[in-house]
Amino acid sequence: MSSIGSEGVRRLNWGCGDWVEPGWINSDVKEGQGVLACDIRAGLPIESDSVDYAVSIHALPELHYTEQVIALGELRRVLKPGGTLRLGLPDLERAVDAYKRGDRDYFAVPDDEMASLGGKLVAQLVWFGYSRTLFVRDFIEELLLKVGFAKVYHVHFKETRSRHREIIALDNREAESLFVEAVK
Repeated sequence: MSSIGSEGVRRLNWGCGDWVEPGWINSDVKEGQGVLACDIRAGLPIESDSVDYAVSIHALPELHYTEQVIALGELRRVLKPGGTLRLGLPDLERAVDAYKRGDRDYFAVPDDEMASLGGKLVAQLVWFGYSRTLFVRDFIEELLLKVGFAKVYHVHFKETRSRHREIIALDNREAESLFVEAVK
């Protein structure tokens, strides 16, 4: 599964769901057209040191706390030396701050699903039952360093420290996310 982007680089969209992007290796546990279907916990069928950069937007939370190191280690394994992993993750601190401010507009949970502010907070944090792990900045940084990444940068939506400017192409869910990049 080679999928070389227009810049001549290999890039991985891990946990793509239905969001299949041309020029990317799109991988998810669910099968689909153009998707490399596999479970990262059993290993990605991608050669070691072969991907220039990898992006994952809100997929990591679906794994149990005890599976985080396995998944991050596997993403690190497929990256070339100096390669970058970009993660978009739900930001627990942002959600709690919005709750404390009474900011109902922050939450992407419709009133017919949960009308109370506390109900909206919980439904969004567990993303309607999909999320199994919550994230704050120092927690994800600790995990990334634990699996051997050399550098970790906290970045903003559509901002990168990577030499691959197009790494931000998959960014979404700006209001509720924290973004981090780790360099192998």
